[in-house]
Amino acid sequence: MDAQGLHVSTTPREGEPIVRADRPDPCTVVLFGATGDLAQRKLFPALFELARAGLLPDHFALVAFSRSAHDDTAFRAQVKEGLKKFARTQPLDEATWERFASRLECISGDYDDPAAFTRLRQQLESAEKRFGTQGNQLYYLATPASTFPTLLHRLSEAGLLPREEQPGQRPWRRLVIEKPFGRDLESARELNRNLSSVLDERQIFRIDHYLGKETVQNILVFRFANLIFEPLWNRNYIDHVEITATETLGMEGGRGRFYDETGVIRDMVQNHLMQVLALCAMEPPSSFGAEDIRDEKNKVFRSLRSVDGSEVATHVVAGQFKGYREEQGVAKDSRTPTYVAMKMNVDNWRWQGVPFYLRAGKKLAKRLTEVSIHFKPVPISLFSTSEACQRLQPNVLRLRIQPQEGIALSFESKVPGEDVSIAGVTMDFAYKEAFAKPVPEAYERLLLDCMRGNATLFARKDSVEQAWAYVTPILQALESGVGGHIHEYEPGSAGPDAAAALLARDGRRWTVLK
Repeated sequence: MDAQGLHVSTTPREGEPIVRADRPDPCTVVLFGATGDLAQRKLFPALFELARAGLLPDHFALVAFSRSAHDDTAFRAQVKEGLKKFARTQPLDEATWERFASRLECISGDYDDPAAFTRLRQQLESAEKRFGTQGNQLYYLATPASTFPTLLHRLSEAGLLPREEQPGQRPWRRLVIEKPFGRDLESARELNRNLSSVLDERQIFRIDHYLGKETVQNILVFRFANLIFEPLWNRNYIDHVEITATETLGMEGGRGRFYDETGVIRDMVQNHLMQVLALCAMEPPSSFGAEDIRDEKNKVFRSLRSVDGSEVATHVVAGQFKGYREEQGVAKDSRTPTYVAMKMNVDNWRWQGVPFYLRAGKKLAKRLTEVSIHFKPVPISLFSTSEACQRLQPNVLRLRIQPQEGIALSFESKVPGEDVSIAGVTMDFAYKEAFAKPVPEAYERLLLDCMRGNATLFARKDSVEQAWAYVTPILQALESGVGGHIHEYEPGSAGPDAAAALLARDGRRWTVLK
């Protein structure tokens, strides 16, 4: 081990069990929106990688529901072309593709046409007999949120989504929906009411791809599997926490119209970053079961100190990159933020007085997603005899989520020489170097968990509504102008100057984007 890197042994020690993923039950996956960008770039590649790794059940079928007409042969050719572009492992494994393609079928129809869902039911009954899927069905709605009520109604009407009356009921039916889970608190409640009118909460999987990232999952393992850190994970030793998610891209790919209706708070904060915050701030669960973990996360959301009305201006900085209003599809007078910096407080025993600073934005200096845990400085400097020793820096633990996944810990060390001179050094663990295997894509893990019925990495109804309850007053204040100005910032910068001032008022500063 040295200041430049940290060697990690990944070979199980003698007597240690090797943990392997359980293969899911036989099932049919029904994918709505099968010709869309998400399906082509993420979902089909994820299912293909699971097939290549031998993690799909032997008795498996995949039915792609599309509003445009395709026969099975043409649709399989389209999927294969997408896999050649977007599959994680290249070149494409032809043997795996032949097995995968033999289970892939297509059905076309309008989402509001009862006859299409009658045909779907008949095709699923046929697939069950041919592939032995035992009647287990997973429905994935990779479609715009506006289609959810229609699809839910038609599936229920066709008898394809019976409510689960007791845990472990067979055959099982599950529904996966993509974010956004509403646009504000009221629309989230309405969506949940629609879902609850048809399904039990155990059958609903609200997917957030951030929670499928290996490095996000590792937050819990890092905290609760290492005794040297968890005793320090509180207000007695931690000064503040930074959560950063910045991108260098802007509105490429014609995203202007969608983004102008969404903005950075709905796109990043309400879901991704608040989920990461909850993993960092939650109490140890009584078990690693899904409900115990989700209970503790929800307690964090309930402990967030609300920010309303004029308070927003002192806790939130919103910005737009220069030139945003000239982007295709963006309103000329748009107040939609492409950048936000926020100060959040978790009012509970562990975190009282420890601010959580969140920032996210487009068109910034660096692509980076990480959590920085800033520890308190030493109470008294014993090394104050020289100028070099007076610049002692508090320890910082960085949990890097992307792009260079890993963990880094900075600390102070003596510089070799006759005098006592101190300099900061870093121990760095990188996933890519430490483990002799590629990091799987988030959707691979999440799809596998859906089929296994493991809801640990999925948002629950109460947590979704609690997160919106915190964010909605902030959105209302910013959209009405009560929450302060929308600050302009230069593309390629660290964001608006007002974001630096937000921390400077507390005597702190952001980690430099470099």
